[in-house]
Amino acid sequence: MPKESKRPPWELYFMDIAFLVASRSTCIRRAVGALIIKEKRILATGYNGAPTGIKHCIDTGCLRQKLNIPSGEKHELCRGIHAEQNAIIQAALHGVSIKGAVFFCTNQPCSICTKMIINAGIKKIYYSFAYADPMADEMLKEAGIELIRIERSP
Repeated sequence: MPKESKRPPWELYFMDIAFLVASRSTCIRRAVGALIIKEKRILATGYNGAPTGIKHCIDTGCLRQKLNIPSGEKHELCRGIHAEQNAIIQAALHGVSIKGAVFFCTNQPCSICTKMIINAGIKKIYYSFAYADPMADEMLKEAGIELIRIERSP
């Protein structure tokens, strides 16, 4: 009689990797990781942090924190790039098409990342932690991009 498999389903496997990628984050406020997957293969990864060659928030401090800026507001006042943006940039930098791919994100994308995801041709997003951004939800629905939550403990 064959042994019962302890292999995780693909969705949990990729979400676990997204959390591992998030461990590279240099953001003081929130560690986020993202993967772009196509045909069960990782095309690109990204985590939130400052651009290459620029000092990170863990080194300089967080301007948003110093100015008491609430989460989800004034994204431009941050040294960091979101994990989803970094994953898309990495794919572009290495000439990898992500049209028709799937995103795995530790956190639900904001409206800025959502616009990039829509234009990149992503078809589905898996995430663990919600992010209150009604505009992002509305745009994903309008674009027909499936949004699936995978519950996970912090």
